Amino acid sequence: MSASAPRVVLGVSGGIAAYKACELLRRLTESGHRVTVVPTAAAMHFVGEATWAALSGRPAATETWETVHEVPHVRIGQNADLVVVAPATADLMAKAAHGLADDLLTNTLLTARCPVVFAPAMHTEMWEHPATQENVATLRRRGAIVLEPAVGRLTGVDTGKGRLPDPSEIFEVCRRVLARGGLDTDLAGRHVVVSAGGTREPLDPVRFLGNLSSGKQGYALAATAAARGARVTLLSANAELPDPAGVDVVRVSTALQLREAALKAVVDADVVVMAAAVADFRPAEYATGKIKKVEGVDPAPVALVRNPDILAEISAHRARPGQLVVGFAAETDDVLANGRAKLARKGCDLLVVNEVGGGKAFGQDTNAAVVLGADGTEVTIPDGPKESLADAVWDEVAARLG
Repeated sequence: MSASAPRVVLGVSGGIAAYKACELLRRLTESGHRVTVVPTAAAMHFVGEATWAALSGRPAATETWETVHEVPHVRIGQNADLVVVAPATADLMAKAAHGLADDLLTNTLLTARCPVVFAPAMHTEMWEHPATQENVATLRRRGAIVLEPAVGRLTGVDTGKGRLPDPSEIFEVCRRVLARGGLDTDLAGRHVVVSAGGTREPLDPVRFLGNLSSGKQGYALAATAAARGARVTLLSANAELPDPAGVDVVRVSTALQLREAALKAVVDADVVVMAAAVADFRPAEYATGKIKKVEGVDPAPVALVRNPDILAEISAHRARPGQLVVGFAAETDDVLANGRAKLARKGCDLLVVNEVGGGKAFGQDTNAAVVLGADGTEVTIPDGPKESLADAVWDEVAARLG
């Protein structure tokens, strides 16, 4: 392994999800990172030291009093490019929020001057407790990235919010943080709402009017925002993609459902990014049974009614002072002219305009766009990974948030 390999500290606290940290460790080491595992004493009840050493290729750091001449309680944090704690229990985050340092991991967190990512895992009641929520808010305010836990099966028969995010998605957050050079958590303490995917307007129980949006750009926006420290709510319309780590996902299908979810989510949002492809129209009537084909008879025309303009509504009625609203415009011709007209019509602060059709944008892993600002700015983003376009959009947002 190269001496210049990124140095990652993987902190593991004492939760049942500690076994999942083995998969995160494997991904980190196989991608060329130099990983030092710092498990708490409680974590060692779930996964033994031999496992950590075998997977990392390095001894696990477990005791403050070992190799005292190397001052491990200071040096490990000082030398790290990234510290990620997975799982992060309620107890561990409480200690971190209050500056307690009674073991090697909490000492490491106090001495680290690099980005710190917490991936919480605990029972729903513990996550929702006001003490935990205040500790999370404190850590985020200080610039730490605290991911939202996933919803799913917990210990025993319990199910709810508190499950450790998928290790592969935690790894993606770590990769993005390191790729941006570390200390850029310019969205820390912010709540952002992102819509993604394409709405579907049902004709009957088996047919719908829809579009080709895969949701990849919206998901990239959500994932990159989380890696930059934001609390993220993702309104997902029919996207068949894995949930980004640390993101609250709200699933919707139709434009009316998206509007309802958006108006609820934006109440305390600092930024709203409407990247979903929302149907302009829906069938005026819904057939409760499958519409049958009759031989020799042409089908009756489908009457359409207009869907609400969610972006224009949110822009016109900001839920809080200073709320920033970003829209997306997919155009097939006269891209910039149509984009400027749409920006004025929608009333948003930024409009990301991209050309679609002919294999561009929809369903692809790359995208190009122009970001038009209500202040007259115009920023061209060249074709590249959708993750890169997402970061460029957040750069524009962060500059306006101040």
